[in-house]
Amino acid sequence: MSESTIRVLLVDDQDLIRTGFRLILQAEPEIEVVGEAADGLAALARLREAAALVHVVLMDVRMPGMNGIDATAAIVREFPETRVIVLTTFDLDEYALAAIRAGASGFLLKDARPEELVDAIHRVAAGDAAMAPSVTLRLMRQLAAPGQGGEPNVHAPLGFAGPAGGPPGDGHPASPAQAQSSQAPTAQSSPLTALTEREREVFGAIAEGLNNQEIGQRLFLSESTVKTHVGRVLFKLDLRDRVHAVIFAHEHGV
Repeated sequence: MSESTIRVLLVDDQDLIRTGFRLILQAEPEIEVVGEAADGLAALARLREAAALVHVVLMDVRMPGMNGIDATAAIVREFPETRVIVLTTFDLDEYALAAIRAGASGFLLKDARPEELVDAIHRVAAGDAAMAPSVTLRLMRQLAAPGQGGEPNVHAPLGFAGPAGGPPGDGHPASPAQAQSSQAPTAQSSPLTALTEREREVFGAIAEGLNNQEIGQRLFLSESTVKTHVGRVLFKLDLRDRVHAVIFAHEHGV
């Protein structure tokens, strides 16, 4: 196994589903399945026992014991370098929003094509985010109009801050940017004041769901320059990835 190999943990209570994912991923030379678990508690145990960093966890939502939302929150708190992609058969916006606010870097449906799954793993392992196309637009609309629709039987924080009041991805106290995110933004208190004018333009484009190529075309920038700006935006706002940037943008009226 080379240093560039992406180590993946499969978490699903159905043996057949885990077997299917394993067969798909075993055909990929840059991906290695390093373990399986049937629920969230078992997944945490596998991560604690792992001899090396697990880069990506493929996480089911509905499982006995600890469900996928709670498990995601626990994983990103205890293993901040591990990324979680939540997979479910349920095309429900509430599950996607709960998963992302718990710290997941991606949300896919189990009927996604094998190439979509593999691509999502590569993108998430590289620090980007992955979202099922059928969910993205409706999720952004729901963020723009909170309070509509029913809530699933999962436990997800309602604010932007991550588990236990901390930011998504670790167990440390919230940064100044996140501490202010629950307040109505003002010219003085808004964390967006940390961004340059160009970074605000890039941030606005991220909020619209544009990818790097589309942002570059709009702002007449090269993709490498856009990537640099995106990285700075995420760093300054202490955001885990682009999906969390979209949530942050809508919570701040961008």
